[in-house]
Amino acid sequence: MNHPEETTAARQVPDLTAAHAPTILLERLADKLGARASVAAVYGEPITGAGVTVIPVARVGFGFGGGSGREIRSDKTGEGGGGGGGVGSWPLGFIEIRDGTATYKPIRRHWTDVIVPLAALAVALAPKIIRTRRKRRT
Repeated sequence: MNHPEETTAARQVPDLTAAHAPTILLERLADKLGARASVAAVYGEPITGAGVTVIPVARVGFGFGGGSGREIRSDKTGEGGGGGGGVGSWPLGFIEIRDGTATYKPIRRHWTDVIVPLAALAVALAPKIIRTRRKRRT
């Protein structure tokens, strides 16, 4: 049987150096974010009203970065560290369930719907416009 002092000592966190901190930080971030990365993060809670059910849909992404350290020269000591992570969520649309039929409805980005076709048109017409302008100058 363990003595209370031995149990407490066994649970103590080891001495953390700056070189080990990024690894531990990234493991903790991965555990916390991984536990939350579920279907509910992408598909929101269904909302029902007037015979229609709406389920929000989003894109969810996360990433991590880290660092470490070391001794540069024998006469100098050095440690390093670093780490971090991030998560983002972007609404994409929703699923509408009406009369037993499910339909996905994307959220349209109006600027993208206007700018992309205009840019494509400008690229396609640019050579013709340049040729026409050169002919007028001569």
